[in-house]
Amino acid sequence: MTSSHSAKQSSLPLAGLASDGWTKEKEATATCFCGGVQMVFPTEKPGLVDTFVCNCTDCRKITASMFASNFIAKDEFISFVRGENQLKQFAQSKTIESGNTMTNHFCGNCGTLMFRVSSGAPDAKIMRIGTIDDFALQETKLKPRIEQYTKDRSNWCAGARSAEQHEGAFYKL
Repeated sequence: MTSSHSAKQSSLPLAGLASDGWTKEKEATATCFCGGVQMVFPTEKPGLVDTFVCNCTDCRKITASMFASNFIAKDEFISFVRGENQLKQFAQSKTIESGNTMTNHFCGNCGTLMFRVSSGAPDAKIMRIGTIDDFALQETKLKPRIEQYTKDRSNWCAGARSAEQHEGAFYKL
């Protein structure tokens, strides 16, 4: 085993029950915790639109965390390896600032939130950086470029270093 192979393996840690995630030059996989849902997504433009952290109250609640780390990818560049039929949906528009309906897509087995789709951008998925299998991408191609709703960020959270800061919505999806 070469040292470059070892380095590649270390960026694909055992995180969840699946062990078949991969990354290539322009695409990679995202997998739910149980491994039942796996998607291929673009890691570069034109399929990758942008990366961002959101501190809005919707993202905090839907992720059961203090913020959501996201990336937006165009549907035409996304495919399912498995599990699309396992996804469950929950939609709401009441609390979304834009007034658009946001539909959340969860693994029906383990509950991992794989992506959200806004009625304002129906041809794209707002995917979760935490679902990607190659953790090195979190520090490189998928490192958040924008942080929005900084006005709602918890005081004890320092925020996304080197991300462009916005007090309100940068993306009005």
